[in-house]
Amino acid sequence: MAAYTAPISPSLSIFKNPQLTTFSRPPNPLFSRLRIQTLRMPMNKTSSSSVVVIAATTAAEKQKKRYPGESKGFVEEMRFVAMKLHTKEQAKEGEKETKSPEERPVAKWEPTVDGYLRFLVDSKLLYDTLEGIINDATFPTYAEFKNTGLERAERLATDLKWFKEQGYEIPEPTAPGKTYSQYLKELADKDPQAFICHFYNIYFAHSAGGRMIGRKVAEMILDKKELEFYKWDGELSQLLQNVREKLNRVAEEWTREEKNHCLEETEKSFKYSGEILRLILS
Repeated sequence: MAAYTAPISPSLSIFKNPQLTTFSRPPNPLFSRLRIQTLRMPMNKTSSSSVVVIAATTAAEKQKKRYPGESKGFVEEMRFVAMKLHTKEQAKEGEKETKSPEERPVAKWEPTVDGYLRFLVDSKLLYDTLEGIINDATFPTYAEFKNTGLERAERLATDLKWFKEQGYEIPEPTAPGKTYSQYLKELADKDPQAFICHFYNIYFAHSAGGRMIGRKVAEMILDKKELEFYKWDGELSQLLQNVREKLNRVAEEWTREEKNHCLEETEKSFKYSGEILRLILS
């Protein structure tokens, strides 16, 4: 930004009228807009003058920052951030290095039925918590996501009943599930943007990578039995699209700062979910 001041002779015609005067655009390409303001300055008794202040703003300063996926809606922004937290083996957009056992390709896993049961039990606690929060709707926003068709708690109850009928003992929830459940309850009461981040990542991750994991694990230890956890009534793609549209509508009411806060919560969602997923290998 550049500015100068200089005394101007009162005899110049353009200053006889104190109105703003428009000049032609200066040739310097750094200036995209020229704003001229005439300011009255106190002078001595025998003379008066005006000072012209010229302020210019570059195009770069005016250009609005765009976020990856923003043009397609906020869900695409969330998807972009989430995909970067995958490993290259999990997704082509992944940027994370493989560190934890559950981040390796599923083909290299060595799951156990007992570990899988712990995973299912903790998952049921997680979905019970999510669906309870949505039904109670502490914030009106949450009510938008009632009865989406993505709910999993009842289906997990059916699966656990089947395991019990096969003679397996159903364990109690473990620390990863209880910790995540409590965190979601606390978050839902005070931070709807952060809670929505977890809602999105839990349901959408299960509908994608979660289904693949379920199929592979069933082939390894359940004689290819397809659990109810991995079934939906109706067309899954349409159910997901309906929720995408609702999420985008909700986010339209948020400020850019609130949107960024939601995106920043993604890493915690992956951390907590990863600890539950790891139970399959325990």
